[in-house]
Amino acid sequence: MTSPTYDVVAIGNAIVDILAQAEDSFIEEIGVAKGSMQLMFSPEEADALYAKMGSGREVSGGSASNTVAGIAALGGKTAFIGQVADDQLGAVFAHDLRAAGVDYNTAVRPGQPTTARCLIFVTPDGQRTMNTFLGASQFLPAEALDETVIADGAILYLEGYLWDPEEPRAAMRKAIGIARTNGRKVAFTLSDVFCISRHGDDFRALIADGLIDILFANENELLALTQKDAFEDAVAAIAAQVPLAVVTRGEQGALALSGGERVQVAAEPIAKLVDTTGAGDMFAAGFLHGQAQGRGIEESLRLGAICAAEIIQHYGARAEVDLKTLTADKLG
Repeated sequence: MTSPTYDVVAIGNAIVDILAQAEDSFIEEIGVAKGSMQLMFSPEEADALYAKMGSGREVSGGSASNTVAGIAALGGKTAFIGQVADDQLGAVFAHDLRAAGVDYNTAVRPGQPTTARCLIFVTPDGQRTMNTFLGASQFLPAEALDETVIADGAILYLEGYLWDPEEPRAAMRKAIGIARTNGRKVAFTLSDVFCISRHGDDFRALIADGLIDILFANENELLALTQKDAFEDAVAAIAAQVPLAVVTRGEQGALALSGGERVQVAAEPIAKLVDTTGAGDMFAAGFLHGQAQGRGIEESLRLGAICAAEIIQHYGARAEVDLKTLTADKLG
């Protein structure tokens, strides 16, 4: 087995986020569960909701792309595979990701639909409610995979959000096979309870078949995946199923389960909660970077907590400080 070129290669939705502040009453008005994600199935639906938004900010996003951008900011070597359209938002996404230091060379998709966008409403308590039009990203075909890049990644990181459409689901299954053939690890983030409600059987089958080495979940996702009512029962269930499970619990910190070992860390203190968009993505960035560097589980968890704390203190899912300096100062 050759030495990997990349620490992490990710496959996910290539999305531009549009963020705006909103009151709880507005979230109720549009009929979305606060703090959740819902899909919009047409550009007309996305345009109609966009017209209701207040003043917003456009920032490149997408769960897995946020994670590899975070790893790059920490000094890691990363690549991303995800599809945009040949339009202005697609050009913005590609520029931002490359400027962040991530290798990104997936061919653009000509014609309709447009590049994916996520309309994010942030309420005064910092919770984000996401409304996503998957656009061109949901048509990522298996032929678009750069097999050499996947084979050159120490860890292949897959985004549960992208499991919903048929074409990228097939592409990710192919990517898992490539990674396995080349002796690489596969990491998977469950992304949202919504994804588990639609594809939980698929996710459980991937785990049962031994295809997932590192699993990321928050508390609600873990309960949904394991079909347990109590958190500790869910923890016990997942600990027996995957080599390494990482569970985030918001202000209660995070824990990891591996080989009978349970490691917990507290959440990093913050001055003010502003926006939880990207918190899980950046936690994964810190944890995976720690693992790629050969750090222990506890130190990797702390890296994740530090990165997540930075993100939730400002709008958007990309770091606004030097993460290398921040984590060096915090870890000593």
